[in-house]
Amino acid sequence: MRARLPGSFDALREREFRLLFSAHAISVFGDWLVPVAIAFAVLDLTGSASDLGFVIAARLVPMVVFMLAGGVWADRVPRQLLMIASSLVALVSEATLGVLLVMGTARIWEIVVLQAVRGTTAAFFRPASTGIVPDIVSPQRLQQANALMWGAFGIAGFAGPAVAGVFLATVGGGWAILGDAATFGVAAWLLSRMRLPVREVSRRQSFLRELVDGWRELTARRWLWASIVGFALFQLIVIASLSVLGPVVAKQSLGGSSAWALIAAAFGVGSVLGNVAAIHLHPERPLVVAYLLCMASTPSLVLLGFAAPAPAIAAAELVAGLCIGVSGVLYETTLQQQVPREAFGRVASWDWMGSTALRPIGLAVAGPLAAAVGTRAVLVGGAAVTVASLLCLVAVPEVRSMRAGGTGAEAVVTPFVGEEPLPEDQALEM
Repeated sequence: MRARLPGSFDALREREFRLLFSAHAISVFGDWLVPVAIAFAVLDLTGSASDLGFVIAARLVPMVVFMLAGGVWADRVPRQLLMIASSLVALVSEATLGVLLVMGTARIWEIVVLQAVRGTTAAFFRPASTGIVPDIVSPQRLQQANALMWGAFGIAGFAGPAVAGVFLATVGGGWAILGDAATFGVAAWLLSRMRLPVREVSRRQSFLRELVDGWRELTARRWLWASIVGFALFQLIVIASLSVLGPVVAKQSLGGSSAWALIAAAFGVGSVLGNVAAIHLHPERPLVVAYLLCMASTPSLVLLGFAAPAPAIAAAELVAGLCIGVSGVLYETTLQQQVPREAFGRVASWDWMGSTALRPIGLAVAGPLAAAVGTRAVLVGGAAVTVASLLCLVAVPEVRSMRAGGTGAEAVVTPFVGEEPLPEDQALEM
């Protein structure tokens, strides 16, 4: 089978990235089958919202706890092997859960344990997968590659739940979980076909020493730790407020769940459009543009605070999704260009941990705070604080001086390794 690739997809001309992208796309599609299937499986089993909360937490907590360990191991061993091993363990855990659900013998503690295993595999997979992209893509195509990876995740966010709904309506959620397990098997096979040069790994030290070294790499870059602080505040305010108070406003003032579904879908569409736009946008100062674009998330909070019509909020969320889609690609590309390859796994794990650290607090306090001072005050005040924090982030000298293409104050030149890219006019063959 032969297909022509437009210029926007040039990164897919490079064989190793093509395999990585295919593995990523199919596995994230499988991941999006799970939330709907698990939710209804638990509710059908016990009818308890508390049990569902335990199951969700069982997957999230190990991911947070083991993320730093995953970062250390991503720098200790070949990242390809770590990704394959994580995929195979995920295959076993999801297949076991799917079989238990199909047979009708699953118990809550079994679901909790198996979801904890799945969360642990994600903690080891994520730093390795982020760090391997610059190893297999030529530098001029790195941002394009990141945009394609993010775009696959956004599209899966639509397709996965829809397909899971079909499973639930026909053969049952257990088969959706088995479908997720199958995607990990295919992903592991695709990853095993990648031909990567042997990566030089520095002499192994103690786990704690390597973790501390990753922390030092992070704190030595003011633009990076300032960005993480900014992201933590963003998740504390914007994501937590939308997650908790958005559905409340929709139920009380906008017509219920259908209005909130429209708003959520608009953000999803916008994020995919933003990922596509990021393929073509190459601003000279990527971090400045990225953080200014993040301000587009604040009008939604204000409109929600004043209970504006759902279509108006959905339009604001469409724009917000587009801007966040672009900014995420710009940030990740800059991170990959600026952090030394040998320390990237550890730095990426610190980045993820720090960025999400405050979100649980925000989720916990958004409701009580709204009850104390009012929903409008929390949403509008949160929008104002978010704008102020992003302006402070843009004011950091290293953020303003960072240039595209790894030419900032702390640039790290990362030569391309791997096979030569295919000629521009050559057709793609898989």
